[in-house]
Formats: sequence, C-alpha cells, structure tokens
Amino acid sequence: MTPDPAQKWLLYGANGYTGRLIAREAVARGLQPVLAGREAAKIQPLAAELNCEYRVFRLDSAAEITAALRDVSAVLHCAGPFGATAGPMTQGCLAGGVHYLDITGELDVIEAASRQHERARAAGIVLLPAVGMDVVPSDCLAAQLAEALPGSVRLELAFGGMSSISHGTAATILENIGRGGRVRQDGRIVRVPTAWKVREVPFPRGSQWAMTIPWGDVASAFYTTGIPNIEVYAAVPAGRLAVLRRFRWLARLAGLGVVQSLGRRWIDRRVKGPGEAELARGRTLFWGRVTDDTGRVAEATLETPNGYTLTVQTSLAILQQVLAGRVRAGFSTPASALGGPFIQSIPDVAFAWRQRPSG
Repeated sequence: MTPDPAQKWLLYGANGYTGRLIAREAVARGLQPVLAGREAAKIQPLAAELNCEYRVFRLDSAAEITAALRDVSAVLHCAGPFGATAGPMTQGCLAGGVHYLDITGELDVIEAASRQHERARAAGIVLLPAVGMDVVPSDCLAAQLAEALPGSVRLELAFGGMSSISHGTAATILENIGRGGRVRQDGRIVRVPTAWKVREVPFPRGSQWAMTIPWGDVASAFYTTGIPNIEVYAAVPAGRLAVLRRFRWLARLAGLGVVQSLGRRWIDRRVKGPGEAELARGRTLFWGRVTDDTGRVAEATLETPNGYTLTVQTSLAILQQVLAGRVRAGFSTPASALGGPFIQSIPDVAFAWRQRPSG
C-alpha cells in the first residue's frame, strides 16, 4: 500500500537513544516514519531493521534541509542538544511548509519557537516544541491548575523519579550547566544562581527535597497559563543539595571549552540511557501548585511512566493529532494545543488533586 502523502513524516535523530525508541514504537503502530540523521552508518542499519525509508543530511545547509523535507508533512525532531539543532530544522520546516515538533526540554528553544508564531501561522504549519516528558505532563498539570484557580499569579512545578538519562539528555545538561538557573518573575525570564531555592515537595510517593532548575516550563507554562511568576524544581537528595549550593560558583567553570570537551568524552564513554527494566517499571512524579493574589491555592500531582517511555507515547500521540489536522497553525505548547486533560489520555498516568479552591 502506498502511504498517504499527507501522513508522511520524518523522524530526525532516529539513531539516538530516544529516537530509536520512538522509531520502533511508531513502526509497531503502523506509523511508518522516514528515518533521518547525520550519519549513514547509524541510520542505514536501523532503517533496514524496521523496513523504513531513510535519509541522511546535516543541519548546516539550508538547501540540504529543504531538499530532505520536500515530500513530508511533518518532522519529529529528536537530535539534541536542541539549542544547536532546533533553529536550522525549524527554519527548514518554515521554508518548506512542514509541521515541526521536537522533544526538547530547553527553555531557549521554546522561547525561540514562540517568536516564530506569526510566520508559522502564515505558512499554515504547526510549530510545537517539547512534545516529550519535558514538558507535556507538567504543562498539562499547569493548565489544569490554572483552570481550577483563575487569576493565579504564581505557579510552582516539580518533578522527580528520573534516574538514568540518555546520552542526548546528558549532553544538553552539560551544555547548559554553566548558565545557572532561571525563573519567571512578573512575566520575564530572569537569571538566578544554581539551586536558588530549595523546598520539600509532596510527590505522590512521599515528600522529597528539590531545587530550582531552568526547566522548559519556565518558558512553556507562561504561554499555556499566562501566570507571570513561575518556578520549576527537580528532586535532589538533601545531602547533594547542600553541596550544590555551597559550590555553585564552580558551575561557571563548566562553560569553559576544555571542561565541555572533557565532559563530552566522558558522556560518550559512560552514558547509555535507561535499560529495559527501568523503561518498563520506572515512574516519574510531578507536583504543581498555583496561588492567586488573595492567597488561595490549587495543588495537584501526576504520576507517569518512565520519562523516556512517556516521551515515546506523548510524541507519537501529538504527532497523530497534528497529522489529522486537529492542532491550529502557529506556535503552541502541548496543553494549549490539546488541553490540560490530554495527559490523562496516555496509558498508566495518574492525576490527583491535593487541594482545590472552594466556591
């Protein structure tokens, strides 16, 4: 059977840890992707295994990107660090009239996409970054909290439960570690020190200490909810928090070229990503709270599958909605595109209210 051209889509970075998971699940669901990446030696074997069409192209040539996207309707971009790769692929999609999705967790990438809204809308394409673990569950949690308490002025989000990480995630963390933290204050993103604030978070499986991080929701949750003050936290063992705060001035050294080079070599040798058991049994935990200017509060939690398993599920579900024409043209966040309850449509997700405002 010849694939419907309107449903033809390209998975870039298919040879990476998360890309492979998505490719295999997509084929299992009958969603035959065009597999793509930068190196033929890594893409060809996967394409042969899955009986998929494949393309090899780099992201440093606009003409090469445009040619590679000539006959596809959408791109699911999975090759990080996205701070380096999302811009060229986004521009290629805008030029070619191709829907763009990615699995970034980087707030700068989300902010950059938001600035392309009018251009994307004029081109009739969807621009939807962050369709994976960051930020789909927390974005949907934020949307439901904001709906429960209209007029909220403060949003706090936290996540925990992640243990092993992929090569791409590790590379992104290394690239950004020297930049410190960021939060949103009065509608603006501002820089703060690493581990600027710490707090105890009541996750679904018990309280854990957490610190502020420059998570993608600092960008996306603002566009989803309009809430002007946003802080995002990650669970960290209490002992490690104390060390991080005491030596956070050392984070600036991580931006030096020699440190980055050594770090990349260490990641290449050591970081492989979660194994099958962790993918199958791991759980990721989320907590959120909004507060209005009278002090009223709404608070809720989410529990989901392992973050990489969840990324496979959410990215493919959102891609199908885009291909079906159910997402409006222009820039969107996951929850502004599909609604806060979307996350509860994903298997094995548990949402629970801890506090809802009365009246």
